[in-house]
Amino acid sequence: MSTIERIVCGVVAALAVAQPVAAHHSFTATYDETQKVRIEGEIAQFLFRNPHSMIHVTAPGPDGNVHRWAIEWAGVSALAGNGVTHESLRIGDHVIVTGNPGRNPEEYRMRLLSIDRPVDGWTWKGSFE
Repeated sequence: MSTIERIVCGVVAALAVAQPVAAHHSFTATYDETQKVRIEGEIAQFLFRNPHSMIHVTAPGPDGNVHRWAIEWAGVSALAGNGVTHESLRIGDHVIVTGNPGRNPEEYRMRLLSIDRPVDGWTWKGSFE
């Protein structure tokens, strides 16, 4: 294999690896990782999926009104590795969620850091890895 062929192969391989990484969003761009918020409310929806699971919780916002919070969680593989399944959370479960708030406060978004269900002591605190 000539030097030019090796360079071309190297560039093609680098681009193949870089494309999926570029497609994934930055948590820092979406969430304020220097801040933490805590909400307490009921689960309205639980989407156990990739690339990130989502929990929708109805809970009061800073204004005192009840809002539907969109809470981004880890993907299926990461959660399954921590014992979380599609049956771990149910609509109506009362939960306490701590996370990084979205950069736009009017969107009521959060990146989940921990979740607790006081009625039975179930808890999760982990990472997105």
